[in-house]
Amino acid sequence: MFVLTFFITLLLIVLASVKQINEYERGVLYTTGRYKGLLQPGWRLVIPIFQTMKKVDIRTKAVDVPKQETITKDNVSCKMNAVFYYKIADAAKSVNEVENVNWAVSQLAQTTMRRVAGEVSLDELLSQRERVAGEILHSIDDTTDQWGIDVEAVELKDIELPETMVRTMAKQAEAEREKRATIINSEGEVLAAQNLKKAAKVMSGTPGALHLRTLNSINDISSDQSNTIVFGLPIEILRAIDGITQRASR
Repeated sequence: MFVLTFFITLLLIVLASVKQINEYERGVLYTTGRYKGLLQPGWRLVIPIFQTMKKVDIRTKAVDVPKQETITKDNVSCKMNAVFYYKIADAAKSVNEVENVNWAVSQLAQTTMRRVAGEVSLDELLSQRERVAGEILHSIDDTTDQWGIDVEAVELKDIELPETMVRTMAKQAEAEREKRATIINSEGEVLAAQNLKKAAKVMSGTPGALHLRTLNSINDISSDQSNTIVFGLPIEILRAIDGITQRASR
């Protein structure tokens, strides 16, 4: 019975010592409280009481940073949020160098977003999101390297502006559209005037061209029966017709 009990106890200890590490995990091993190394995926033997192991997930994680109140370089208040993608590159550092990786990365992301937003103007923040996101990424990655963290990407999700600023920007955009329309219309009038000038020179240099143009215009107008055509004649012609009428009456 003693031997059987001994073997059963030994078997239970062995079973309790076997730890499974999945492919997406790494095991940080400690012996009597001191770091001894990393355990790779598979079944690993961890001696109870003397050794402990902490599993670390090395898959890529997404951190949704809540909206942050920021003030841009040109003193415009706005709210912005982002998503950070990171993974643990060194499992030992992520355990030994920082207490809570997820919380630390989230807090660092929030402070970095506010700082970078304060270094650019509102126009740059709206039109150059990729550049701003790149600056945030490099700034965060420099710090997280010490924690064994690799920040893979930063994406700015939304930038919320005050209502007064939205109305001001809408008015500015409308004014810009009106300006462009006025410029296009004026350019069209200039081209039309240049074409009319060329046509006038051609007609003035060609005998009978102006009369043909007049007859052509009359033909176009007379196609509609509702139109009334009024000819303006010189006063001398009217006087000549009046003189001829008076002579004929005698």
